[in-house]
Amino acid sequence: MPDAAAVARDAAEAESAFAHPPVEPDLTWAYGDHPDQIVDFYAPRGPERESVPLVVVFHGGAWRAPYDRRHISPFADFLARRGFAVASVEYRRGRDIPQPRARADTAAPVAGRWPETFDDVAAAMDGLPVAVARLLPGADLRRTVLTGHSAGGHLALWAAARHVLPRGSAWRTETPANLRGVVALAPLADLARAAELGVCGGAVRQLLGGEAEFAARCASADPALLLPTGIATVVVQGQEDIVVPPAVADSYAEAAAKAGESVGLTLLPEVGHFPLIDPAADACAVAVEEIAQLAW
Repeated sequence: MPDAAAVARDAAEAESAFAHPPVEPDLTWAYGDHPDQIVDFYAPRGPERESVPLVVVFHGGAWRAPYDRRHISPFADFLARRGFAVASVEYRRGRDIPQPRARADTAAPVAGRWPETFDDVAAAMDGLPVAVARLLPGADLRRTVLTGHSAGGHLALWAAARHVLPRGSAWRTETPANLRGVVALAPLADLARAAELGVCGGAVRQLLGGEAEFAARCASADPALLLPTGIATVVVQGQEDIVVPPAVADSYAEAAAKAGESVGLTLLPEVGHFPLIDPAADACAVAVEEIAQLAW
């Protein structure tokens, strides 16, 4: 269990990250009929350029209903103010209903929906090139970087790995996505390890279902099993993170190495979970610099 100082640090970091008011997008595009099947677009601020990289953002929140893309909109705006075109993806999350409390690792609301959460990420990614060309004409799709925080980091890694999904998967693509890379921020990058640690109140097991479904669904959902991807990948992780502990990032990096792939792992001392998306924190600037290194 984290000590009192670690809990106090996490609370202060969360308060700072969530203190920023939501930033309204310039445009919103619907990729489906459900209210959560939408993408917010932020046009690049600052000096006009002929073309700029596109950053696709996936928000976190343990795939749970109360946490939507609005909490990451200040981070999306921070990227736009640094000259990027930004697409912030919303997706269906867990139904906002209580779970039975027979096990210690259950919590309300439910984390994620199977298969809808993954259906939505795949549909958004498939539709983005046409939508971006129409709505963000200055965005250069050849310089696309995926990023995401926490559960959104998991989805960013998964979206980049669809070409190595098991054959027969409805989400599989036959070729890799046209990406410069992925920058995953404190991601749930190894679902099996995160489940062992009980990360986010057992969110991984809620996302994937009970024991009978867990192993089979991991094969199509766990980035640590979808390697190598051949796509440049960087993980940015706070060393003091008690929400998604560094052990999860370490496990993913080890799995990548065993698969013959090199994953960049940037460990930030004296940083927890939330500063990575807090525009007021130095750690956020580090995260954006990692994105810029791939994008530009």
